[in-house]
Amino acid sequence: MTSDSDISRTDTSASQPELRRRTLLWGICAVTFIVYLDTSIAPVAIPSIADRLDGGDTAAQWILDAYTLAFACLLLSGGLLGDRFGTRRMLLGGTGAFGLASIVCALAPTMSVLITGRALQGVCAAVIVPLSVAALTTHFPDPTARAKAIGLWGGTAGVALALGPLVGGVLVSSAGWQSLFWINVPIAVLAWGALRISLRPREKSRSGGVDVLGQAFFVAAGVGATLAVVEGPHRGWADPFVLVTFGVAALSAAAFVLWERRTELPMLPPGLLRIPEVFAACAVNFLGLFGLYGVLFILTLYLQGEQGLSPIATGLQFLPLFGAMGIGSLSASYIVGRLGTRPTMLLGLGSICAGMLGLLSIPAGAPFAVYGVALALLGIGIPLSGGVVAIAAMMNAVPAESVGAASGAMNTFRQFGAVFGVAAAAIASPRVGDEVTSMSTTFVIAAVGALAGAVLTAVVLRPSGPRE
Repeated sequence: MTSDSDISRTDTSASQPELRRRTLLWGICAVTFIVYLDTSIAPVAIPSIADRLDGGDTAAQWILDAYTLAFACLLLSGGLLGDRFGTRRMLLGGTGAFGLASIVCALAPTMSVLITGRALQGVCAAVIVPLSVAALTTHFPDPTARAKAIGLWGGTAGVALALGPLVGGVLVSSAGWQSLFWINVPIAVLAWGALRISLRPREKSRSGGVDVLGQAFFVAAGVGATLAVVEGPHRGWADPFVLVTFGVAALSAAAFVLWERRTELPMLPPGLLRIPEVFAACAVNFLGLFGLYGVLFILTLYLQGEQGLSPIATGLQFLPLFGAMGIGSLSASYIVGRLGTRPTMLLGLGSICAGMLGLLSIPAGAPFAVYGVALALLGIGIPLSGGVVAIAAMMNAVPAESVGAASGAMNTFRQFGAVFGVAAAAIASPRVGDEVTSMSTTFVIAAVGALAGAVLTAVVLRPSGPRE
């Protein structure tokens, strides 16, 4: 006969794995929230920070690009570090270091120190993001539970992006720009504690080292290209510095490709980008974030420069954009379950293209409220074309041992889209004093990018029907 105490012990034992998984999900969502909050919270504070810290002509771009560039350059290694040294160790280290880097940013006395702190945040984010997905994949073995967990992860990222401009505006107006970074610290501490008690302490890690030379080539290519496109409009495209950085970028990119083909421990496993789902996910995420950040950057300068709005008023103007993005992120898993991956991505890219064309068709001088519908179309298209939808497309096509690398590759393209979107907007819509000359060129470039992504998805991605 089974006693009541035996039944109680069985129930408690059965509930422990579920409690651990819930704690893990909470911790991952918490650290994901601050990682993505920091990608959208800073733009509304750019004028305030530049005034206080006396930034130069390109400082506004580097406040954004230092974070996204470091994020992009190291994402591939971030995923592989978890594969080789253990997800638990690297995820805990990345979370703790992100909190410390936020303190550096909050205490920064000069623009150089702030940009350095932002780059350190990006380094930590490059570890956190791919390993968050890898941890959810390994700790949620049931496919249905895993899909829900990844959907919540993607929704959290979308909500963080949605809240960033409004939260940033409120904090800058009420507590100063430093508060943008202080807010990360308690959340990072709580997330670190949740991850420490929920991540499995013993993991089977892969043997071997890290592709240090490949990483060096990749960083040199990314930094060189970004320096060239950021500094080119200000120094002149024939300036020796710009020509040298372009040359470094080109040579480093070629060296990276050659090295990855011959090394035994490549950052980017051979053939990964030849998988149609991975190629489409990487390209679409690049194009989507390219348009989003170009629009976000140029509209922020327009609203606070030419229109003279405060940071909080600027954040409110972006509510249609990021509110729709949050809704799209939370509903993306449901929509892809009903329609299938390929139709959902095409729907999202079509929405982005329509939003960009809507922004382009609005006459000069129209009230900014008129922009709301176009911004909402852009916002809802981003999560439906990329993010969790693209992850869902990849996870069933990528071998289990390459999950971290695939996630890192997709997010690398995503962050480079943000980096070059900001740079392209600064080139296509330059400022004269505090006024943006013309935003229409930026909108056209973003619309063409979304259209190219739709064509690519239709041609490359295999059709998939809705789930039953």
